[in-house]
This record gives sequence, C-alpha cells and structure tokens, in this order.
Amino acid sequence: MTIPVNDTNAAEVPAPGISSRPALDEMPRYRAGKPPVVIDGLQSYKLSSNENPYPPLPSVVKAIADHATVNRYPDPLSTALRTELSAFLDVPAEDIVTGGGSLGALNQLLATYAGRNADGTADEVIYPWRSFEAYPISVGLAGAESVKVPLRADGTHDLDAMAAAVTGRTKVILLCTPNNPTGPALTTAQVEDFLAKVPSRVIVVIDEAYEDFVRDPDAVNGIEMYRKHPNVVVLRTFSKGAGLAGLRVGYSVSHPPITQYLRVAAVPFAVSTIAEQAAVASLRHHDELVERIQALVTERTRVVEGLEALGWFVPDAQGNFVWLALGENTPEFAALAEQKALAVRAFGTEGVRVTIGEEEANTRFLSICATYTKGPRVS
Repeated sequence: MTIPVNDTNAAEVPAPGISSRPALDEMPRYRAGKPPVVIDGLQSYKLSSNENPYPPLPSVVKAIADHATVNRYPDPLSTALRTELSAFLDVPAEDIVTGGGSLGALNQLLATYAGRNADGTADEVIYPWRSFEAYPISVGLAGAESVKVPLRADGTHDLDAMAAAVTGRTKVILLCTPNNPTGPALTTAQVEDFLAKVPSRVIVVIDEAYEDFVRDPDAVNGIEMYRKHPNVVVLRTFSKGAGLAGLRVGYSVSHPPITQYLRVAAVPFAVSTIAEQAAVASLRHHDELVERIQALVTERTRVVEGLEALGWFVPDAQGNFVWLALGENTPEFAALAEQKALAVRAFGTEGVRVTIGEEEANTRFLSICATYTKGPRVS
C-alpha cells in the first residue's frame, strides 16, 4: 500500500478547534544564546549562554564514557547523587530533590506550590526583574501570576520593594543570587533582613545557579539559610561550575514538609544515569574543579578591571559573566561583537550580558570595548 505524501507545509495547515492555553499568548518566548557567526581569519567564540568554556574534568569524562547501560531507566530518586550531595553539603539526603538542571527543579517547585486555585484565582510569584529569562515562562506555565519587581539602578535586588509586594496570594518568592544577567549577589545580612519581613507561609527560593563563582565574603550561602529557615528552598546546578550544562542535572534543598510534596511533582527519570554519574564524579573531584573555576574567576577579574579602566560601569560581577547596561545601544554593540566573531547575549534595549570565556575571547571583547564610545559610564 502506498501512502500519499502531503507536500503542503505543515505550518500552513489550519487546525480547527485546536488552541493552546491562553497563558501561552501572554508569556515571553525563551531565547537561547545565539552561536557565533563564522568570520574568515577569526576564531569564533560563544559568550552568549553563560556556559563553562572548559570541558568536564577528565575523571568526569571517564565516568560518562564508562557508562554503557543506557538501555535501562535511571534511578528516579537519583539515590547515588543525593547520597553524595548529602555528605558534600552536610544535609540529609531526604532534603534533596533532583531535577533537569536547576530550572527543572524550579519547575517542579512551582508545579507543587503555585498555580490557579479552585475559585479561579491565581497564586502570585514575586521575583526581581530583569532576572533569569525563564522565570516568567515557568510561572506562567504553572498557572500562577508573575509579580516583577524592578532591580535597582546598580543591578541589585530591591528587597524592600519585594517585601512590600507580598499579598495574601503570594506563594513563592524567587531570589536570584548572583542575579542573572546583572551579576550582583545578595549578602547574608540582606537575606536575613528580608526573611524577617516575609510571612513564614511564603516559600522563598534562593536560586544559586552561579554560586561556584561567588567570591564576595559577605555573600549569602543558601544552604545556611535553609538550615535556619523552614520556608527556604535552595536551587543549585552542575551546569555552570562543573561544566555539565548539556547533561541537565540540578537539585533543590528544602525541609521535609516541602520535599514530601516536591517528590510527588518531580518529573520521573528527569536526571539520566549518565548525568548522575557525571555529577557524582564532579563532587568526588571537587578540589580539581575548584582550580578550574578559579581560572574563570581570575579571567572575570581581568575583564572587570579592563572595563573599569575604560571608565565603564559594571555591576558587581559574582557570576561567570558581566553586564553592560547599554540601553538603546544594545543592538549596535551586539552587532559589533558579531562582526568580530563573538556571540554575546543582548536583551532588547536594556543591555548586553557577556559570558567569561576563553582568554582570547575575553581579550577580543575588551578590545571591542576599548574602541566603543557609548559604553555605560560611571556617573
């Protein structure tokens, strides 16, 4: 029997009666960092996705290569990883719930604690803005309502305004530290003061995707906040410091009254066995990993000092990236970088986020800035 081939473009075929949830029309689309363009005579570099430019440790690569049983489902509880993390963080394994990156762990939490109620009202999720681009998407998909609180001019959270935004419908508050894309980290004193103002019924998420790169001695440690505050949930990932972005493995840490429900909403088999073994190996060779991370921190310092020497204002960079508040000049600068075979992340007409990459890439970025006359100046 010959099956007729329909040459019609599928995107042009109408689908009567089929429609998406209205929430999808209201939320932004996630835009991943673009790859660099190919320019003759220049090595291209991707500085648009906050990826670690270095591959995983050799021991981690070996752990990945040694695992051949991909025909079997992974352990849905990621027991080996949770056991390793329990010893590494000194927290009970029962307080750890794994997910497909820290974003996967966040989606599980929002699916559990924020959404639309039986009477049709939506729960509220408060977060700083601009911050992680996926926040409004994840909140919208959960059925909850976003409450965006603008950042301060220096790229930091306005915690007073966030506390004032809490209402009876607030279920979750997201703190991104260091904040992506601007860079500053919250301090222990700031978070302690903030938590004192927030009702204990509200879950406060401390999103620490970039905690490996933080060097501010006053910066908050989410795990310490979790130990002291039953309503705190910590998000972390192996995507950044460990260089496992392509394997998608992250986790949340919270107390049993929260984790008992998170496990119900957890996506089955979200963390593959290969990802789990790679994460375990990364923890077991953490001393080596710290040396590699420090190399990026050293490069970050070089880039920040280079920008400051030009008289440019750079928010306190505690992640593996820097933020340039270029405003209406954002598209122009991104295009200029593209002409030099560098892909950077432009956010409309707000600014450009540039990942700390290979030494040559960072040097080229600084050379572009040295000839650009419209940089964000120190006022």
